[in-house]
Amino acid sequence: MSLYDKLAEGAVKSSDIDKELFDKFNVKRGLRNADFSGVLVGLTTIGDVVGYDKMDGKLVPREGRLYYRGVELKDLVKGFQSAGRHGFEETAYLLLSGHLPTSADLKTFDDLLVAERDLPPFFSKNMILSLRGRDIMNMLARSVLGLYTADEEAEDLSPINLIKQSISLIAKFPVIVAYSYFGMRHSYQRKSLVIRHPQPELSAAENFLYMLKGENYTKLEADLLDLSLVIHAEHGGGNNSSFTTRVVSSAQTDTYSAIAAALGSLKGGLHGGANLKVMDMMENIKANVSNWSDEQEVAEYLMKILNKKAFDNTGKIYGIGHAIYTYSDPRAVLLKEKAKALAEEKGRLDEFNLYASIEKLAPEVFYKFKGENAKVICANVDFYSGFVYDCLNIPKEIYTPIFAVSRIAGWCAHRLEEVCGSSKRIIRPAYKNVLEYIPYLEMDHR
Repeated sequence: MSLYDKLAEGAVKSSDIDKELFDKFNVKRGLRNADFSGVLVGLTTIGDVVGYDKMDGKLVPREGRLYYRGVELKDLVKGFQSAGRHGFEETAYLLLSGHLPTSADLKTFDDLLVAERDLPPFFSKNMILSLRGRDIMNMLARSVLGLYTADEEAEDLSPINLIKQSISLIAKFPVIVAYSYFGMRHSYQRKSLVIRHPQPELSAAENFLYMLKGENYTKLEADLLDLSLVIHAEHGGGNNSSFTTRVVSSAQTDTYSAIAAALGSLKGGLHGGANLKVMDMMENIKANVSNWSDEQEVAEYLMKILNKKAFDNTGKIYGIGHAIYTYSDPRAVLLKEKAKALAEEKGRLDEFNLYASIEKLAPEVFYKFKGENAKVICANVDFYSGFVYDCLNIPKEIYTPIFAVSRIAGWCAHRLEEVCGSSKRIIRPAYKNVLEYIPYLEMDHR
């Protein structure tokens, strides 16, 4: 046995804590209560995720709602779409400032974003193209830390400087992701290196598509990407990456360190990578269900998945179910409405209909599998987002980075609230030691 094996074996053995001890000491695993609601650890005015009511100590399912600074997401989306404009910039302004912008404020904010899109001199070559990487999320995190060195006021925690840093990061994230993707593709897939400079007249969504595909995109494609950026921009302070931002920010560290930590959280397969699992599952379903329009055949295969006899044998139907949403995920509802039009444009309506069929059947099959005590579940945003990105011909390597391009707005808002708020206190929960104390042994007696 090598020393690595010995150390790993010891680490696994010493990490195995009796599950009954968690109940004995009333440990809130995952910071969740016994009824799966979140443990209240803070207050916020940024976002509110509503999926149930609590009555007489019990969770009562309801249609999902999501609020940004008190504005319901569906109203925000309806507002900018009915006006014929993209909404991510307006959403970012709302999250950072706490109120909707006037026309003049939004124009000035757009101009600030345009001015901040370009990366520092030699940054693209030295930080992105020379320091090659296979994973775009890691390259993005590394680049964020690299931006610290280019900021002479990196440690300034004043509100105005935090706003300047936030605007800079929101503007630069799409550029870093696009350049990192082409750098990775050139280095590891032996494909052409393409570097397109951001265009000042384009919105954030249009610019991202332009840097990825040139002018080869439609208005509907840009509208769908803009919607995706808006609905992923914020999801309350309790989601793992936003909470990470707040934990690290509570220590009074710099913006770049806090955002790099959030990126590390989002990279995890249980957080930002969920739509990739949906895509893999859907490919498996398409290959094993002969008639996509036969609901009985689809339902039978879903039951096989739940019984751990199909796909990855985990018993999970990916993209179905959420920690908070019960009857519906408003983000999935909004994305589905536009996704159908995109599927029609791309000639993939049959595939979209299969998604819609699974969304309908999965809860029914789940209730049949679990029985009367089954929790109420619905399709979450990850169920449709991967399909939308695939229709946009966006490579899978940047599905999670797109999430980051959007969520950076929410992260910065939470950092501002944590650093500038009136109740500053470092976040430090408690862990109880459950190992008995043992005496130190001299080397000869071990």
